[in-house]
Amino acid sequence: MLDRIARVSHAHPVRVIITSLLTAAAALAIGFTLIGNLSASGFNDPDSHSVRAQEEIVAATGASAVPSMVAIVDPGVPIASPEGQAEVNRVAKVMKDDPDVARIAGPSPQSPGLTSTDGSKAAVLAYFGDINEDESQAAARRLDDELSTLPGVTVGGAWTAAAETSTIVGEDLLRAELIAFPLLFLVSLWVFRGLVAALLPPLMGALVIFGGFFFLGVGNEVFGMSVYALNLVTGLGLGLAIDYSLLMVSRYREEIAAHGATATALANTVRTAGKSVVYSAITVGAALAALMIFPQNFLFSMGFGGLVVALVAAVVAVGVLPAVMALLGMRINALAPRSWRARSEAADRVEQSGGWYRLSHFVMRRPVVVALVSGAFMVLLALPAFGVKFTTTDSSVLPQSANARQVDQMLTREFPGGNSTPIFLSARAPDTPQASRRLLDITREIDALPATKNVSPPRFVGEDTWQIDATSKYRALDERTIDLVQEIQAIDDPYPTKVGGFTALFVDQRSSLGAHLPWAALIIVAVTIVALFLMTGSVLLPIKAVIMNVLTLGATLGVLVLIFQDGNLEGFLQYDSQGAVDLTQPILIGALAFGLSTDYAVFLLSRIKEIRDNGGGERESVALGLQRTGRVVTAAALLFCIAMGAFATSRIVIIKELGIGTAVAVALDATIVRALLVPSLMALLGKWNWWAPGPLRRLHARIGVREDG
Repeated sequence: MLDRIARVSHAHPVRVIITSLLTAAAALAIGFTLIGNLSASGFNDPDSHSVRAQEEIVAATGASAVPSMVAIVDPGVPIASPEGQAEVNRVAKVMKDDPDVARIAGPSPQSPGLTSTDGSKAAVLAYFGDINEDESQAAARRLDDELSTLPGVTVGGAWTAAAETSTIVGEDLLRAELIAFPLLFLVSLWVFRGLVAALLPPLMGALVIFGGFFFLGVGNEVFGMSVYALNLVTGLGLGLAIDYSLLMVSRYREEIAAHGATATALANTVRTAGKSVVYSAITVGAALAALMIFPQNFLFSMGFGGLVVALVAAVVAVGVLPAVMALLGMRINALAPRSWRARSEAADRVEQSGGWYRLSHFVMRRPVVVALVSGAFMVLLALPAFGVKFTTTDSSVLPQSANARQVDQMLTREFPGGNSTPIFLSARAPDTPQASRRLLDITREIDALPATKNVSPPRFVGEDTWQIDATSKYRALDERTIDLVQEIQAIDDPYPTKVGGFTALFVDQRSSLGAHLPWAALIIVAVTIVALFLMTGSVLLPIKAVIMNVLTLGATLGVLVLIFQDGNLEGFLQYDSQGAVDLTQPILIGALAFGLSTDYAVFLLSRIKEIRDNGGGERESVALGLQRTGRVVTAAALLFCIAMGAFATSRIVIIKELGIGTAVAVALDATIVRALLVPSLMALLGKWNWWAPGPLRRLHARIGVREDG
């Protein structure tokens, strides 16, 4: 298959390139159309009790159990005055006239908490009807556009926050790309030391992003995708495209130096480096696909996006890039000053006197000391992770300039009860006096709990459904509020009862992630072990790689705690710490780190094994393998860190966490792990690195992957 691709690319390069460009243009046009309504929600398990509690209330009443939108009215006069009341009524009328608003609530003697403490502002609440997420977000945008034209009105709430998040993510993506592409080109220029060769990785990256947008859009039509997956498709697509282009172009330059710009040079490139690219893409895609086991749409979308973009990157690197290289031929080295080319060729020839070769022997002469010091450094970085606190997505992930965040802050600071946390219960019971009495007993139990501020009597809302409203004395994610929700969930209910509200959603999200995490971790670990076994034939090397990856993840989580939980770089990174790390980020970054670490391990260990199989000694094979791959892997890691690290400029906190966390994980893996821990541990284990029981050795002989064909 790969040989056939090489023959077609060499025989018809122009035809392949034109077809690829037309396909990419169509993918971009269709993709942009289909990703226009990606969801900014999807962090909850749709089968959780908290989600179903909301659904039961909506089904019974036709309205959401909690406010969908909040409008803060500041008329410049007291709310109680005729002028103030007129402004509040005008806002209420706009909300009431919208077809998707089922009911509204405003300041009244029965709702004194909707007037600010000083009497200067009012909160008007809109409750959407039985509509889906896309319709809710569209309604929020529509109402925001109408209400924002009224003086003194600021609009916020859950669905406004979702709409603002979608807008900001799109704007931040464009800015991140504008920052990343020039930096990526400059680093590529440094790596390739030639203008033409340096242009190829960013151009291939653009094709991969276009293809990723198309498949993400198709996935959105079928499953409904999270808007946050755009960041993953862009960053991962760009990073993988550049990694694979780096491998392919570097190998092609070696081949044309030996064989000229011939069909043989292209075939050798596709057969060797191309096989590594395909294998790597399958490995990375399979690791990220493990995220699709989670019921949360956010993680499912990330898994789907990671899978498709890894496969698209392989198709572009193996199916499009060879045609470009065939068309360029010797001109791939064009626009490279002679001095640059000489240094590049000299660096490629150096083996037993290169920097990576010397570093390997330095490490292997004192393997115990290096392993202990390197391991201690990683453990030291991981120590803050033991104090990690988790949070979930709310308006605090938005920048201070976002209206939804400003509304949330005004409610907290200026309105009575703003620090209280609403909790509601949905109970399935008939409308009978007996049911009323038994549910009233539940309200007394809730009222007796120490964190309860107040609780309302049960009220029948229709369709054999009762609703009980309670509030906590504390903030939504305060441990005392979390304990309160869990205590309410543990009450022995006479009827099927479910607890809803923001805190209940977080409790159920944490429980759902914990239940599915072992299965996702099992898939990711299995992919890593199988991938490295197929490449090396060893049992110990894959197990050791898993341990190194876990160590890298621990260190990365420790860094995230230091930065985002403790807020050490708030000024530099321009964000406000939530005092915790988003609950989904360690899972997402873990999948990315495992896939990419396995990717880089394949490049290094396969080369070490090749040298060893050709008669190299144990330590000499490690040194030469690191020398031959060190420059490429380091450059690939650096380019990937730039592609993902550009998301540190995002105004959304969880996107900053994703970009910085992934960049830190890749940087640690490419430096401490690959340069120090791997050679030191391989020196300690010696020939035992390659041990496998007889049946597995025979299995590898039949199905193992070799770069030579």
